[in-house]
Amino acid sequence: MTPIETHTPTDKQQQLDRRYMRMAAIWAENSYCRRRQVGVLIVKNQMIISDGYNGTPSGFENICEDENGLTKPYVLHAEANAITKIARSGNSSEGATMYVTASPCIECAKLIIQAGIRRVVYSEKYRIEDGISLLERAGVTVDYIHIS
Repeated sequence: MTPIETHTPTDKQQQLDRRYMRMAAIWAENSYCRRRQVGVLIVKNQMIISDGYNGTPSGFENICEDENGLTKPYVLHAEANAITKIARSGNSSEGATMYVTASPCIECAKLIIQAGIRRVVYSEKYRIEDGISLLERAGVTVDYIHIS
């Protein structure tokens, strides 16, 4: 029987993961969304190459919820904002790590895979885990860390 390979970050990597995750949590505070604020950092070679938070597209009012408290359909997820920033900058996210405060949905998971991001670290589990399952199926390393 062969041993099952698991991904265990080194102590130094765990320290960096916690720092980047705290920074993503602070970045989430930029969101005007009331229901949930999500922040993202994309890191490559220990450099932050992009950031993002959930909100409305550029030029729209900074109101994420309708009069019933439901999220408007055109609100961008933090992951999509960070990935589109990379696309506009001309940088490459190939092989990068994404730090996101909430586990990605399936739509964001598809973007993450297509962007070549190889690792996702998140700190809040969402009730629907289909995004995490898709990432793992695509060979993306997914790590959960609790930030207090």
